[in-house]
Amino acid sequence: MGRAQYATITLPFSLTEAPTVAKRLTAALQVLLVGAAIPLLVARPVWAQTLAEPLRQSPPAPLAPAQIAPAPGAVVLAPVVPAPVAPAPVVPAAVAPAAVAPIEAAAFAALLRTGTLAELDVACAQVMALEDRPRLRQLQQRLLEVEPFPQSLDEVLANADVLIRCRAPQAALSVLNRYGPAAGPGRVQWLLMQWRAANSALDHRRAALALERLSANQPASLAAQTLPLQRRPDGTVVTRPALDVLAGHLESRGFQQSAAALLLTAATPGRPRAERMQQAVALLKDLPPEQREELLETALNEAAAAGAWGLVTELLEAQAALPGSRGRERLLRLSPRLDDAYGEWRLRRWNPADPRVQELERQLRAPDPPLDSRGASPALLPPSRQGLPAATP
Repeated sequence: MGRAQYATITLPFSLTEAPTVAKRLTAALQVLLVGAAIPLLVARPVWAQTLAEPLRQSPPAPLAPAQIAPAPGAVVLAPVVPAPVAPAPVVPAAVAPAAVAPIEAAAFAALLRTGTLAELDVACAQVMALEDRPRLRQLQQRLLEVEPFPQSLDEVLANADVLIRCRAPQAALSVLNRYGPAAGPGRVQWLLMQWRAANSALDHRRAALALERLSANQPASLAAQTLPLQRRPDGTVVTRPALDVLAGHLESRGFQQSAAALLLTAATPGRPRAERMQQAVALLKDLPPEQREELLETALNEAAAAGAWGLVTELLEAQAALPGSRGRERLLRLSPRLDDAYGEWRLRRWNPADPRVQELERQLRAPDPPLDSRGASPALLPPSRQGLPAATP
C-alpha cells in the first residue's frame, strides 16, 4: 500500500534566532500549514479515499489565509502554496498471455480432412499446449498421410520436421525412409534430419548411424560440424560438435573404447583437444598406467598452452592418482602460482604438523579480502601465473 506524498516545508527562520522571532514564527507557521493543507487534502492517496467513501465524510473546508488574524507586530507573509503534487505515473500491468482456446469439434474434424501441413503444425502446437493427448495422436496419424506419394526431398524434410515438433520422432523416421537421396547437399540435410529424429526418440543406434554416414569415413571431420541440442527460453540454440555427440551415442550403447578412439581422432588444438583426451582417458578403464600418463601429459600441454588453468589442475590431479607419477609434486608447485590454497591443502593435509599446512588452513579460514577503493574485488589469480610454462606446469 502506497503512502501519501507530503510536501517538505522549509521554515523562513532559524530556530536559534532571538526570542523576538518567535512571534513571527508562530504567524508564519499558521500561514504555511494552512497553505499546505490544501494539496494534502486534495491529493490524498487512493487507499485513503477508498476508506473515506463508506463513511460518507467529506474533508473539512480549508480556512482562507485572510481569516487568520496575525499576532500583534508580526510580519504578515503571503500564503505559500506548494506546487501541486504530480500524480504518480500509471504503470501498465503486464498483459497475461491469452489462454489457448480449444479447437471446436467441427473445425478439428475439417482440419483432419483437408488441413495443410502448415495448418496441422499450428494445430499441433495448440493441442500440445492443452495437453490433449487424444487429439495429438490424431494429428500425428494425419501427418503421416498429409503428403501424397511420391514426395520430393523438400516435402519429406518438411514433413519430418513437423512430426518432430509434434512429438512423433519415430513417425518422422518412417517418413524419412520414403526417400533415399544421392550424395550431395541433399543427402547431408537428410542425414541431419535423421539424426534429429533419432536423437529425439532416444534411438542411439540410428542416431550414431546417421552421424557415421555423415562423416563419410572421416570421423575427424565431425569436429567442424555443429548440431543443435536445445533451444533456450531467449531463443538461442545450444550447439555441440558432432564428434562429441557421436561419442556420447557410442558411450550410451556401451562402446566405450570406440567412443574413446573417436575422441582421440580430433586434431583441434588447445582446450578442445585436452578435454577430449581427458574424456578418453576416463573411458579407457583398462588402459595401462604408462599409456594413461602419456595421454594425460599430452592433454596437460594442450591445456597449459591454451591457458586453461582449471583444466590443468584437473589433469594434474588425475595424473597424481597414478602410481609412481610426478603429478603430485608438479601440482604442489603449481598451486601457489595459481593461488589455489585449497588445492594445495588437499595435497598436504596428510601432515598436519607441517607449517605450510597450518598457514594454508589460516588462509582458508580467513574472511574474504575487502574490496579496493573502486569497489572491485582483488584479482583471483596472481600475475605470476602469466609466465607459467606450457610443457612443465
